[in-house]
Amino acid sequence: MPSDPAPRRVAVPFETIDEVLAVYGPLLPAIAAAVGPRCEVVLHDLSAEDVDLSATIVAIAHGEVSGREVGGPSSNLGFEVLADGDEDHDAFGYGGRTRDGRELRSSSLYLRNGAGRVIAALCINYDLSAVRALQSLAAALDPVRPASSAGAAGAAGAAVGGAPGADAPQEVLGADIGDVVEDMITRAIAETGREPGALGRDEKVRIVRRLDERGVTRVGDAMRRIAARLEVSRSTAYQYLDEARRLA
Repeated sequence: MPSDPAPRRVAVPFETIDEVLAVYGPLLPAIAAAVGPRCEVVLHDLSAEDVDLSATIVAIAHGEVSGREVGGPSSNLGFEVLADGDEDHDAFGYGGRTRDGRELRSSSLYLRNGAGRVIAALCINYDLSAVRALQSLAAALDPVRPASSAGAAGAAGAAVGGAPGADAPQEVLGADIGDVVEDMITRAIAETGREPGALGRDEKVRIVRRLDERGVTRVGDAMRRIAARLEVSRSTAYQYLDEARRLA
């Protein structure tokens, strides 16, 4: 049997971020007000040829959820979109967290122009901390039925936005792009299963290569941060980057 065709994206009839903002901007406070104060709705500008991920937010409602405001940064998912704009990055009901550890349920819709290029992102982030607190309280009040409590917790989480799939993205939101970069470096190191001090040169080059592929090295002071986390000098980190690009 023939395989299912790839999902066909519908290009939005916009060519500039101002056109997107004029149509989608009013939706942000409407969605946020309908869902409640724990729901953050964000519009990111990704239309520039060389997007500055440290300042993509052009409109936001209930920004206190992530501590961001207009002029604030993208998340780690923004790096993935810029690294491969042709991929379908739309995702719904996936897990995320804030830099202070609060759990989120999120959805992201990437808006494209007539040529199919991503020019904006509409993102919704719901803070689950109150839900989790109620689940913990329910479990504490009924300690002899942990299985039932676990089932209720799962049902409550699904009710908020649906259970995310195993391949769903994991998003980290921070008020500063440095927070996002630090988290991405932490993840890249964790993928090795070793502490930085125990990493060999080849492993460090592979870490830098992964970060480069994910677009992290595009950020202004990313190499300084990478060098510090890998416990090498900045010049050595740049040597790793040169080698990583030769191996790509």
